[in-house]
Parts: sequence; C-alpha cells; structure tokens
Amino acid sequence: MARKRRVHSPEFKLEAIRLLEEGNLKVSEVARDLDITPSLLRSWRKKFSELGKDAFPGHGNLSDVETENRRLRQENAKLKQERDFLKKAATFFAKESE
Repeated sequence: MARKRRVHSPEFKLEAIRLLEEGNLKVSEVARDLDITPSLLRSWRKKFSELGKDAFPGHGNLSDVETENRRLRQENAKLKQERDFLKKAATFFAKESE
C-alpha cells in the first residue's frame, strides 16, 4: 500500500536543514532520523539555498515573487480584454461612418 502523503511545516523543514548543515551527519542519516527521504531533504536544502527564509512560506501561502507574478498575469488578462473590446468598438464605428 502506498504511503500517505505527509505535510511538513516550514519550521520542520528549516530545522532539518539546520541539522544537516550544523552537524557532521550525512543527508541519509538526517533523513533517516527524521523519517523522510534523502531526496526530499536535498530538495529542501536546494530550495533554501536559492530563496533563503522565503523558501517555505507555509501551506497555501505564496512567496512575494509568486504573488507579484499572479497579480501581473491577472492585469495582463484584463488589459487584453480591454484591447479586444476597443478593437471591436473601432470596427463598429468605422462601419457606421461609411
């Protein structure tokens, strides 16, 4: 039977990385002690090295970059709708003036 997916808190992930970096233990040893896979611990360490404390914003929370990206995508979609509407209106009024 497959293992049930577990959710780890940002604090747990940061503590796991701290244990890995401060101790003289291998990734596999720390992972075994925490009952997680070594590949998961490596991915957490990589994400933490790239983004720092913003690497684990929490369940359902987005990082600042992701929030800004979402806002810009929504604004872009709205501007495309407005542009398309103006094109149709310009075509309509051009036909009326003929």
